[in-house]
Amino acid sequence: MQRRDFIKKAGAVSLAVGAGLAGAGVAHAKPRYKWKMVTTWPKNFPGLGTAANKLAALIGEMSGGRIRVKVYGAKELVPAFEIFDAVSRGTAEMGHGAAYYWKGKNEAAQLFSTVPFGLTAQEMNAWMYHGGGLKLWTELYDRFGLVPAPAGNTGVQMGGWFNKEINSLADLKGLKMRIPGLGGEVLKRLGGTPVNLPGGELFTSLKSGAIDATEWVGPYNDLAFGLYKAAKYYYYPGFHEPGTTLEALINKKALHGLPKDLQSIVLTACQAVNQDLLAEYTARNPIALETLLEKHKVDMRIYPDDVLKQLRKLSGEVVAELADKDAFAKKVYDSYSKFYRRAKRWSDISELAYLQARDKA
Repeated sequence: MQRRDFIKKAGAVSLAVGAGLAGAGVAHAKPRYKWKMVTTWPKNFPGLGTAANKLAALIGEMSGGRIRVKVYGAKELVPAFEIFDAVSRGTAEMGHGAAYYWKGKNEAAQLFSTVPFGLTAQEMNAWMYHGGGLKLWTELYDRFGLVPAPAGNTGVQMGGWFNKEINSLADLKGLKMRIPGLGGEVLKRLGGTPVNLPGGELFTSLKSGAIDATEWVGPYNDLAFGLYKAAKYYYYPGFHEPGTTLEALINKKALHGLPKDLQSIVLTACQAVNQDLLAEYTARNPIALETLLEKHKVDMRIYPDDVLKQLRKLSGEVVAELADKDAFAKKVYDSYSKFYRRAKRWSDISELAYLQARDKA
């Protein structure tokens, strides 16, 4: 009898263990997700396009392959300036671009990319993550079924490529220039014509004379596009883009449909790429600048002081007027301006003072 009872108990234990192992197998068979990412950049373009590739790869690695993201460059799945709608509709789960392209959706979107004579990359990240900027950005994009995330920063950009010298404000009047966002509004106020073109069309447009000038990013990307072959003068500083935040657009339904750990992985990957791209530009721009100046003999010029002074004045007017367009724009403007005043006071006695001291050393 005791032997039979022992056999029965042993069998019951075996069944229980087997059932447990089977259940564990089911539990470990976690769902996998296939996402598409559309971008405003040419496929594999240095810096901008490769940042999207890095983001997709990082999400895949961090998730252990549970999320696989396929990247599509501009025009591969949708045109460059249609990625906002594509992600909003769910045609793609993610996008990679810049918020100033979407001012037609809401004027306030531009403030989440860059502001002429505004926050630097370091200050922009501080406002986003610790000053309420990302919270406001999320509030705006929620209207469109999207979740935004900083996913790269170019740092201070160059002023642009011109086929004539800029010696006074009169030289900007009548100029047809590719320049997006609030910088374009400043040019318009001076009597110029801002044009919004995707990066892949810049060289041919400048070379053919369809536009008179263009800004893009900086030496690293400008060299890759060969813009030095299409224009004579290279101006700085990029007053219009002092620290441009690039964005990941994420379809809200797709993001919230993920388990919590995968949601965190997607957003953390965005933050990692945000930091990495700024480091990449900081490393690559000096090398590319040497090539432009020494190998290609580019004529680099600085904007005259009186031109910059007037551009600064007009920039302030343009941004202030944007705030008057609707209540939400005013709320973002107030947050940005308050942070700017505090950040500038600190930057003036830290970063700026150090750089000035370093120059005199």
